[in-house]
Amino acid sequence: QVQLVESGGGLVQAGGSLRLSCAASGRGFTINAMKWYRQAPGEQRELVAAITRGGSTNYADAVKGRFTISRDNAKNTMYLQMNSLKAEDTAVYYCNAQAMVQPTLIFVDYWGQGTQVTVSS
Repeated sequence: QVQLVESGGGLVQAGGSLRLSCAASGRGFTINAMKWYRQAPGEQRELVAAITRGGSTNYADAVKGRFTISRDNAKNTMYLQMNSLKAEDTAVYYCNAQAMVQPTLIFVDYWGQGTQVTVSS
C-alpha cells in the first residue's frame, strides 16, 4: 500500500559526506513520523534520527552535530544529510514511516529495503 525507497548510499572516505533520500509512494495515505535506522554487520538495528510531520527532530548521540534529518511533506520525501562520516557509520540505512492508508484509521509502520553506506578509513 505504501512503498518506501531509499537512495543516495555509496562508498565514501572518512570525513566525507552523503545525502540519503527516502521517497514514499502509494495512494490514499497520510504519513506521520518518519525515521532513519541503520544496521551494521553483526549489530542490532538502531535508530539514527526521527522527524515528526511538523518538523521536530531527534538524533542518536553518535550522530548529533554531523547528521541532519529533514522532510518535504509535499513530496512525501525524507532526507538524511550525513557529514563528517566515520568508519563507524558504515551500515545499511533503512527508512521507516508511520502511515495511515485509507479507508483505515490506523497508523502502521512501513519500511524501505535499505541503502548501503560504506565509509573507508
